[in-house]
Amino acid sequence: MTTSRALRALAALTLTAAALFVASGLAPEVARADFLGDVSTQFTDALGSGNYLLAFFFIYLVGLGTALTPCVYPMIAITVSVFGAREAKSKAEAALLSTVFVLGIATPFVPLGIFVGLTGGVFGAWLANPIVLVAFALLFTALAASMFGAFELDLPPALKERFTSVEGGVGFKGAFALGFVCAFIAAPCTGPAIVGLLTYIGQTHDVVLGGAGMFVYALGLGSLFWVVGTFAVGLPKSGRWMEAVKSLFGIVMLVMALFYLRNLFPQLMDVLTRDWVLLGTAIALMVVAVAIGAIHLDFKEGTNAERARKGVGVLLATAGGFLAVMWLLLPPPGARIEWREDFSEALAEARSTGTPFIVDFGASWCGACGELDRETFTDPRVVREGGRFIAVHVDLSQRTPEEDALLASYEQRGLPLVVMHGSEGSEEQRVTQFIEPDEMLERMREVD
Repeated sequence: MTTSRALRALAALTLTAAALFVASGLAPEVARADFLGDVSTQFTDALGSGNYLLAFFFIYLVGLGTALTPCVYPMIAITVSVFGAREAKSKAEAALLSTVFVLGIATPFVPLGIFVGLTGGVFGAWLANPIVLVAFALLFTALAASMFGAFELDLPPALKERFTSVEGGVGFKGAFALGFVCAFIAAPCTGPAIVGLLTYIGQTHDVVLGGAGMFVYALGLGSLFWVVGTFAVGLPKSGRWMEAVKSLFGIVMLVMALFYLRNLFPQLMDVLTRDWVLLGTAIALMVVAVAIGAIHLDFKEGTNAERARKGVGVLLATAGGFLAVMWLLLPPPGARIEWREDFSEALAEARSTGTPFIVDFGASWCGACGELDRETFTDPRVVREGGRFIAVHVDLSQRTPEEDALLASYEQRGLPLVVMHGSEGSEEQRVTQFIEPDEMLERMREVD
């Protein structure tokens, strides 16, 4: 089984959002997208076991969940009326128009998935670049501002006017173009899911998964548009509940911004500890945030005092959500393998003493690497067995030419990679995906 760190972070964020939403007492049935986090682990488990049909089903659910979010849901009825499905002469024509619209949504996603599959670890390496991390943080902060009402993401007025002025809709070309534009308008809510999925695709170097997975995601995102356009189904109207949902997702976006900045401050992993104090602090901050108005108050309405309460609540909720994410990402307390950092020195010692040697290649952007570090290499039995090895960790987060050459010497492109050498220096075991402690222990014991 393999669980991507980015997808685990998405799970933490969406579950945090769900907790805030339930606490506020404002969660309507139609807008609940908290199941995105619930399916993320099952999704990556399915990929790890080779069950692509099940994995694609989960990807579809993530896309469908995105359609229920504040960035997409309010657009459905308006957009369907613009491309003219409801004015179609027959159900078949309405279905065809709706299908073309969904294909327009898929158009920007599919090449992105193929590109990441082809470039492999390049996407992950980008996520380790401080400039890219800051850019992502600024992007999610801007998207959060849109959720709080600073500005609206919508079709350009001139384009909307041109579309609506066409009698009977915009036709097939217009429906395709409108779907293409809507894929970008949905960015505030597709961002976390897309980044998590692309990060996993980059680790697998799987072009088919990249293209097909992103296409299936687009089908999920466009399903409600298709149903409404084809069968003229009415949806519950947006109201005050949607403003609460937007506030909720604004907080999630701010937590995502902090999540991307965390790699710039690696000291956090040393200062914070995965204990009940950290989790209790996170929950307390979120409860207080909801109580003082992080969700139910509105920046655009009310008194200055209420706006100030809303602002403080948003800050507290963001801090609490980030601490909750860190609690999930931190390794459990207890003993762990002590990794050396100098590969050449460790290798020389292993050869001179005839000691088994284990080298772990990892990176901050590699989800499976983080899983191995948190769940496998912290197992007491694995730690004890690791005591007879000289263990070295090669951090590829910044990827120097020397580190790239070292990875290439093992004829390996992607991560994770754990190689175990016997006392005579020959390679005896190789791990290229997340494995449970029991399997790691068995492999380590086979190394002489």
